[in-house]
Amino acid sequence: MYVAVKGGEAAILATHDLIAETRRGDLAVPELGTDQIKEQMKLGVARVMNEGSLYDEDLAALALKQTQGDAVEAAFLMRAYRTTLPRFGSSTPLDTSEMAIRRRISAAFKDLPGGQILGPTYDYTHRLFDFTLAANGHIATAREASQPLVRTMPRVPDILGQQGLMEVEAAADNDPIPVDITRDPAEFPAGRDARLQMLARGDEGFLLGLAYSVQRGFGANHPFAGEIRMGEVGIHYTPEELGFEIDIGEITVTECQMINQFTGSKDVPPQFTRGYGLSFGHSERKTMSMAIIDRSLKSRDLDEGTDFPAQQEEFVLYHCDTIEASGFVEHLKLPHYVDFQGELELIRRIRREQEERTASAAAADAREASHVE
Repeated sequence: MYVAVKGGEAAILATHDLIAETRRGDLAVPELGTDQIKEQMKLGVARVMNEGSLYDEDLAALALKQTQGDAVEAAFLMRAYRTTLPRFGSSTPLDTSEMAIRRRISAAFKDLPGGQILGPTYDYTHRLFDFTLAANGHIATAREASQPLVRTMPRVPDILGQQGLMEVEAAADNDPIPVDITRDPAEFPAGRDARLQMLARGDEGFLLGLAYSVQRGFGANHPFAGEIRMGEVGIHYTPEELGFEIDIGEITVTECQMINQFTGSKDVPPQFTRGYGLSFGHSERKTMSMAIIDRSLKSRDLDEGTDFPAQQEEFVLYHCDTIEASGFVEHLKLPHYVDFQGELELIRRIRREQEERTASAAAADAREASHVE
């Protein structure tokens, strides 16, 4: 039972002043601008946009500043703001084969068509502090962004598909509109459209841990990174008043396709299956984890069993949501005075009854001992 606490309004208002003071920090240190966060903390901004389910770099930067870098709280701000926005319609599906690629690698093929593009990544850096950054030092390097972006590179799973070695993924009959989990609650068993939406909004750390569990053997497949690509894709929309498709801009996305084994069945020959991940911004760890779990959640459809946590969709999808999880944990900070008093009285009563039973047993033993004497 929750108890309303009255009389604390002045104290609550004071906490607002205190958090503003702690957020600002030492006034001798220049204040951090949202433009600095957006340009220099892009990976953090991408995480907030993904878990906040809203692509807006400026708002994500503001959310990080307002929450002192708390990514979960920042995502909560984004979700809350998102609910106030009008919806004009849905864009056409993204065509990532037309991505203006900044980074594109494959761990399955060394010499893939179009080549490997390392791009901006920490994969080849030493995990050592660069103290020149603390001194606002600058190391002159060639700017990746100044180089022409590469377009139209074939995707590795598509190459395998042309050889009949990859599972076929085709739109369902009549190509129905995907379910929208922000308007209709998810139902189980969930379709893949709902699963991918929920994974895209899921907490990166939770998904990473589950993906790690699959790799350690708590799953029925071994993933290979077929292809990871990051770059800009165009957003297209068909207004009702125009009746034809228009280009309304572009966004940065990261896409990952994992290749997994599948022994086949009596109706399907042995072939590879895929796991898919797509997220806002540069967020490879998120999309890789998402792709591994996407494949694990196919286990039911492929008759592979659901013995491990990463294969159980209700466990994965309900518990991966950042906002749901943090809200349920942090609600424990609300007053639970009546609940606790009830528990306290129960413990005291059990202890009294136990002490009475112990005393009675001791008295009985004493009486029996006196009779024996």
